[in-house]
Amino acid sequence: MRHNKAINHLGRKSGHRKAMLSNMASSLIMHKRITTTVAKAKALKVYVEPLVTKSKEDSTHSRRVVFSYLKDKNAVSELFRVIAPKIADRPGGYLRVLHIGFRQGDAAEMALVEFVDFNEAALASATKEAKKTTRRSRAKKAEAAPAQEAAPAAEEPKAE
Repeated sequence: MRHNKAINHLGRKSGHRKAMLSNMASSLIMHKRITTTVAKAKALKVYVEPLVTKSKEDSTHSRRVVFSYLKDKNAVSELFRVIAPKIADRPGGYLRVLHIGFRQGDAAEMALVEFVDFNEAALASATKEAKKTTRRSRAKKAEAAPAQEAAPAAEEPKAE
């Protein structure tokens, strides 16, 4: 049993695991979306989200702290220049992990890891869904209300 075991070791020694997560985080920051196994995706989410939170404050200290994790200055500059301004008002939950099926060779469960604010397709569908607020049609009520107001007004002059 895994009682009180906080991190998934992913079957690797600590140096290999840190290097792998650093490379995956850099790739995620540069490409905004990567495909990996579910276990690695969950470990990556725990690894990257604190770095994104640190990037909200653009100071030399926070850049050095993030660089110590990523070890890629292009990824650090991308994180601070492009990603941080876009997620500045989000209080957390910067990444989305979507299960996409099983890998052909070994049937490992695969996942898509992406930044929430950088998926244009999901953002476009969210704006379309935001417009539709109810399942009932308001058009019938809107058409019926002016017709009812117009009908009594038309009947009243005939009565006089």
